[in-house]
Amino acid sequence: MRFNILGALEGWHGERRLRLGSPTQERVLATLLLEPGRMVPMTRLVAAAWDDEPPQTAGHQIRKAVAALRTRIPGGSSLIVTDGAGYRAVLTDEQLDLHEFTRRSQEARQAVAAGQSAEAVGHLRACLDLWRGPVMAGTGGAVISAASAALEERHMAVAEQYFELQLELGQSGELIGPLRELITAHPLRETLRGRLMVALYRAGRQAEALEEFGRVRELLVEELGIDPGAELTRLYEAILRDSPEVAPRVPQSVADRAALLVPAPLDPPSASDPAPCTLPYDLPDFTGRDTELARLLEVGRAPAGRSTRIVGVDGMGGSGKTALAVHAAHLLAPDYPDGQLFVDLRGFSPGEKAQEPSAVLHSLLRTLGVPDDRIPDDLERRTTLWRTVSAQRRLLLLLDNAADVAQVRPLLPASEDCLAILTGRVRMLELDGAEWLSLGLLSADDSITLLTRTLGVDRTTAEPQAVDQLARLCCGLPLALRITTARLRNRPRWTVQYLVDRLADETRRLRELSAGERSVEATLRLSYQGMEEDQRVAFRLLGLHPGSAIDVHSAAALLGADVHDTEDLLELLLDNHLLEQHEAGLYGFHDLVRTYAMGVREPEDDEEGAVERLVSYYTLATDQACEILFPGRNRYSDPPEPSSAELPRLDGDGQALRWFDREHEALLAVATRAGTQGLHRTAALLARNVLFYLHLRGHYEEFRGVNTVAVSACRQLDDPVLLSLSLCNLAVGQWWLGNFHDGISTAQEALELVGSSDRRTEGFCIEVLGLLHGALGNFDEARFHLVRGIALHRDLGAHRQEAEALVNLSSVQTWTGHYAEGVRYAARATELNRRLGERSNEISSLSWLALAHLGTGEDERARACLSQALELCDDSRQPGNVAFVLAHWARVCQRLGEVSSAAEYAERALDLVSAGGTVLRQAAVVNVVGLVHLCADAPDRAMELYRRAHELASRLGYRIEIARALHGMAEAARVLGDEPTARRHQREADVLYDVMGVTEAGRRL
Repeated sequence: MRFNILGALEGWHGERRLRLGSPTQERVLATLLLEPGRMVPMTRLVAAAWDDEPPQTAGHQIRKAVAALRTRIPGGSSLIVTDGAGYRAVLTDEQLDLHEFTRRSQEARQAVAAGQSAEAVGHLRACLDLWRGPVMAGTGGAVISAASAALEERHMAVAEQYFELQLELGQSGELIGPLRELITAHPLRETLRGRLMVALYRAGRQAEALEEFGRVRELLVEELGIDPGAELTRLYEAILRDSPEVAPRVPQSVADRAALLVPAPLDPPSASDPAPCTLPYDLPDFTGRDTELARLLEVGRAPAGRSTRIVGVDGMGGSGKTALAVHAAHLLAPDYPDGQLFVDLRGFSPGEKAQEPSAVLHSLLRTLGVPDDRIPDDLERRTTLWRTVSAQRRLLLLLDNAADVAQVRPLLPASEDCLAILTGRVRMLELDGAEWLSLGLLSADDSITLLTRTLGVDRTTAEPQAVDQLARLCCGLPLALRITTARLRNRPRWTVQYLVDRLADETRRLRELSAGERSVEATLRLSYQGMEEDQRVAFRLLGLHPGSAIDVHSAAALLGADVHDTEDLLELLLDNHLLEQHEAGLYGFHDLVRTYAMGVREPEDDEEGAVERLVSYYTLATDQACEILFPGRNRYSDPPEPSSAELPRLDGDGQALRWFDREHEALLAVATRAGTQGLHRTAALLARNVLFYLHLRGHYEEFRGVNTVAVSACRQLDDPVLLSLSLCNLAVGQWWLGNFHDGISTAQEALELVGSSDRRTEGFCIEVLGLLHGALGNFDEARFHLVRGIALHRDLGAHRQEAEALVNLSSVQTWTGHYAEGVRYAARATELNRRLGERSNEISSLSWLALAHLGTGEDERARACLSQALELCDDSRQPGNVAFVLAHWARVCQRLGEVSSAAEYAERALDLVSAGGTVLRQAAVVNVVGLVHLCADAPDRAMELYRRAHELASRLGYRIEIARALHGMAEAARVLGDEPTARRHQREADVLYDVMGVTEAGRRL
């Protein structure tokens, strides 16, 4: 199968063209082909298919599209594979034109480097022949268009290099037509226009070449309000005066070609008067920073413009700004033959005062050979002299550790042939014309590479796991990595693991990260001390925020400040690189900076008040989000008292859910902190709000954990009703995790505590007892409790709880073979859920309604129910329940003769439940998929699945699924001709069915 993505989306199988069934399939396939060999997450595929307005069933529709593609494309199952939370296109180099384009362009670069221009032209021509326009002809939506734009840029770079080489090889007149055609499509590309001007000139058409310049100048002024760039202007002037620079020539070597691009140095120093170089030594083990280094070199080697080139590098202390700048300066030294000057401005140096510009200018002028008696005394005249002297030279000036613009501005050279590189902790936005590069942290791979280079291969390969841990503890900060390796080199008896163990204690970590005069703590202290006192107080208090992402509203609540003032403060800390920015409006601490913030707290800091304000804010905010997402929920008490804290604006389900997704880590930590600080009632109420979200997302370990916090807090209160409610929620968590006996004990304690003092909570406790007894196969007790719970809920008008109990009763009746009653209870639950807008609960009630219909032989009704459930499903919401629906959908498809669909949905159910389902859900889903395989005449696979389901269910004591697994194993063994095994498993299943009271009809489900 051959795919063409460059300009269209076409697939060819032999002479047959692939035809896709829908725009969604086209966009999904295009997105996968644009990133061949990489896992493309579901979120990106959804964005590619629908831009900013995906339907609620987007995840389901993407999976349907992938399934359809696998069917339509020959060998599609091996070409599009499931990979974690997304999909990956697996293609050979011959199957995709993008692979060929990349390979050919790489071969062209290698040929150019080897001086083989003619061979390079051949490769570039092959690249251009592959190109036919924007991906999907520009109809692919925002995500694909963005990727297409990047590919278009690669295409243009290839085209520009192709015409450049053709000109160097002596071509001219034959290039004019293709160049004009390309310029028509890209009229603002100055490089292309320059190639056309040279081709026209060399073809003896000087006047037309000059007219081209006039055309592009008018276009640029009209479209962008700018003049042509310096390079095109220089070319125009060269053509105007018939300069040898544009005369036809054929370079014989790479050196000749380089001479065309790099002008000769101005006034090169003689051998007797060498150019000054005061650069520090370059690190022999410099690691990473490939993107930033490439940009520095690109700016430093670009043709001179109309002004000094200024590049700034900012980043937190210890991020390696100086190392990067020095490394780049050494690589650029040949391009600045009149001097490479380094100045440490000491803007952030321990125990030192920042250098004054006047003193720095004196030193620079002396370095360039100006005698003392010619250097003026005042700053203004020194600045003038410096600009005059530097204007006559091609200089590289590295101004390291700058404090502010006032310190830097007088030092900047005036010549367009000079380059100034600045480093500092604060980005100087007032410095017009400067380009800034922000240094983040080293990646995990680069951190390990740096450790390997500094410690040596033998030492790092001997302790690979310890090296990984050390890299993580240093958090990608180059200073920390170099300090740790210096300590290890200085202490050869220390193992890497020994230092890792010392660093594991967070209270000692910053002390351990020091070696000689270098210290991470001292580096951070300089940034901290440079702030005003109120800013330092805020910095310390923000260290109490437990979230990895801090938004403006929660920060304002923590500080007891106005939202707008808080945002200004967060931006200031960001400018000082004491905070990072994950996305607009979201901030976070580097781990070592948070450790520092925690270590500089002062006794007068109102930590308890700050935490209390944060807990109050999150209680109000979660209450607001729950009102949107869970409109039918019962309140334990009146809404929380409003506070002065401003809440985030949440318009609709999508925003509320995204807010919970972002904050849920912080919410768990805040609930725990509230309990330890004695805010017991608030901790319990906050925990209860968070439970709704955790249940929706299927995070049941966290569900149990936050319930444990709530129960612990409630035991400190004289409020048996709130304690009973929290205990019952904990019992639900124990049910989800398969701890049925512990759950029954917990729910029983809750019921005894509340008695009949609060009927709403009493009904909840009784219902949960029914749920847990049902899981253990105690179906008579389950019915007894569930019927009582339903009656109480109905009397109190607690319709959400009534619907949940009805579903649980329907499952008991369906399991035991009383299908008509199962239909009645599940239908009533579905009616209530729809009235309340309870989408997740409606999925559950529709699923059990479908199962009851299957028991009565009403396959079409079952299909209709499951179809409605699938429309409501979202893989990110209770993925175990979604897998349950998919598994039964596969079963219904099979019963209705749709064999291929059944197989596809069965595999999807297994994938989903394995990735995001509890053991409880896994046991049920695997049993159903085993039945699908058994009915598909695949007894070996069915036996494998039934054994797995039996192991999972036995681990929990989940009796009904144990019995169903045994029954399935018996049926599979019978098909395989192993009658003794079949009889043994069937006897074991019948014993369990008899104990549970399952009818013959129930055993056939």
